[in-house]
Amino acid sequence: MYARVTDPLILAGDVGGTHARLALVEVRSGRLTLTGERTVPSQEHGTLEEIVRAFLDDARRAPTHAAFGVAGPVRDGRVDATNLPWQVEAQKLADRAGLPDVTLINDLEASAYGIAALGRADLVTLQAGRPEPHGNAAVIAAGTGLGEAGLVWDGRHHRPFATEAGHADFAPTDELQIDLYRFLAGAHAHVSVERVLSGPGLLNTYRFLRSRRGPEPAWLAEALARGDGPAVVSAAALDGRDAVCSEALSLLIQVYGAEAGNLALRTLATAGLYLAGGIAPKILAQLREPRFLEAFRAKGRLRGVLEAVPVHVIVTDQAALLGAARCAALRAGLLE
Repeated sequence: MYARVTDPLILAGDVGGTHARLALVEVRSGRLTLTGERTVPSQEHGTLEEIVRAFLDDARRAPTHAAFGVAGPVRDGRVDATNLPWQVEAQKLADRAGLPDVTLINDLEASAYGIAALGRADLVTLQAGRPEPHGNAAVIAAGTGLGEAGLVWDGRHHRPFATEAGHADFAPTDELQIDLYRFLAGAHAHVSVERVLSGPGLLNTYRFLRSRRGPEPAWLAEALARGDGPAVVSAAALDGRDAVCSEALSLLIQVYGAEAGNLALRTLATAGLYLAGGIAPKILAQLREPRFLEAFRAKGRLRGVLEAVPVHVIVTDQAALLGAARCAALRAGLLE
């Protein structure tokens, strides 16, 4: 069991529908250093408290602060996780896990906080643009779900804010996407952009295209029956083994570009637009191809505005962990 010390030590968490990442974060001379990082499958646990208590049982030091980025809308220190059957309450988590205090924020808000803690090696630039350092910025992340957040410039700092824009309406931009919308509307009362732009969304798009393109190869049907559907489609697309899988990934990339452009316009993200989440780093080569940026820029009279927005891919999976820790450190006065 750990010993309690007075040096600042933050327990940070990045909690998504697929994985929960935890780490202890040291705060020294204005820098954040991760130690003892652990990743566990979220779906294999009944509560976040269970994961936290197991992590702390193996820790040698007790955290002085804790913060968790959780996928879902956070209100009054409470969140119903979007892609998990969990309800997380800050005070209950603090009491049951023996933590001194707990901060809950949206997972994309955590990623937004984390941008300031990233280095050059953590980013890949798709479009250099013409950055305005004192402008707003934004983050979009496709993974198990779709998250979006903004960073508003307040005159001194970029202040992150959460959204639930991934659940806003899917806006098709051509005839094929209109047909995709109709296909999804047959199964869902509301067709959000997350229904297309996410891991499950990739599978939805594949099924739509397969219904139009002909029979499924036996090897692919078997792989889909026994494996993780989105991962199977993605692997077949990236390996070039199936044309329909490749088309589904291409369509997802076009929607990703269009929605990233929408977010950049809504927040006027002249300081930068950042792609986070699990999907972007895995398809980095495809994002560098013209279709992503063409969809990003294709906003009619505002094309010039989008051409000036810097676009970066976050290629580290630690952004939300660092961001949760940075949020806690800022609120505790450990950072300026």
